[in-house]
Amino acid sequence: MLHLRGEASLTPDQVRVLGILTRTASTLSALGVIAIITTFVASRHFRNPMHRLIFINAFYNAFDVTCTMISTSGPQAGNPSALCQFQAFLNQMFPVADVAWTLAMAANVYLIVFRSYDTVALRKLEWKYAIVITVATFIPAFVFLFIRSDDKGLMYGSVTIWCAIAPNWVLMRIVVYYVPIWSMIFITIVLYCLVGLEIVKRRHALKSINSDSDAILLDETLRPENSAASPNHNSTGKTTAVEFDDAQSHSRQASTSHSESPMSTHHPQRLNTPRQSSALSFRQYILMPLFFFLALLSVWVAPTTNRVASFVNPSFSSYPLLLVVGTTGSLRGFWNGLVFVTIGMKSRKRRKDLEDVALHRL
Repeated sequence: MLHLRGEASLTPDQVRVLGILTRTASTLSALGVIAIITTFVASRHFRNPMHRLIFINAFYNAFDVTCTMISTSGPQAGNPSALCQFQAFLNQMFPVADVAWTLAMAANVYLIVFRSYDTVALRKLEWKYAIVITVATFIPAFVFLFIRSDDKGLMYGSVTIWCAIAPNWVLMRIVVYYVPIWSMIFITIVLYCLVGLEIVKRRHALKSINSDSDAILLDETLRPENSAASPNHNSTGKTTAVEFDDAQSHSRQASTSHSESPMSTHHPQRLNTPRQSSALSFRQYILMPLFFFLALLSVWVAPTTNRVASFVNPSFSSYPLLLVVGTTGSLRGFWNGLVFVTIGMKSRKRRKDLEDVALHRL
């Protein structure tokens, strides 16, 4: 039998059900990861900075899927086993990295809205994100492999569903795992709240989403006073074209020249084609990261509840809660893939519809 905290235990049938659920969810996550990588590589319409961050994170999700696919085989192999220790290392590093990439997407949204970052400026941040996230998550996960004490044993061990920081180290588990995760979630919430408030505050400039468009228009009223140093600031003070899709890089040039022409005004305009568009895709740059964040919340509520309850009451056990933890914790890649493909396809369809309408008017 596999033991929870205290004297509670799971029957072989319960362990088998846990294994089936986690591996089934992990299979869905693997398909989600494959969908992200395949779609990014195959379609030029999935190449903007948000898509690129999700693509990079997909490789981190692949290691996360490896961890959850091992499932209960890690605990069954025993705490000192290489399989359990390897699974615990993956479990410590890659779920935290997934949250960190979601925070990076929120940071990009903030930089787009408040600092007028363009594609080039955002792309320069990608390698910095990758280095910081990888180093910050790898070092503690690696160091914990070598920590043990006479009274608590190895730091990594069975937590019933898989191997992670062992129950005897539950306080350390909360401090070095759940505290960083929820701190990043809190910062993400703050960033999205700031963006939301700014959109509401500047609604006269942004011309917020209506029935015939999913775009937010930017002009100089959105920019900070020191925006002259920002990566894509237009020195003319006119409405600045912002087009972040790499596949539509020619659109930026055309729309910038349009904004500098004598006919341009200080008022944002809704134009007909992507070539002329000064629109920032709401779905791709705000809605997509926001849905990633909401999926993230759904993943972390159950395991955090379980861990805090175990800390407060060492004899606490709830098999239904364990089923929820195992299932939701194994679906990170699935939710990422679902949001990436569905929101991206809707944005692509919307762009195509606008192109068709423009061609019809011609």
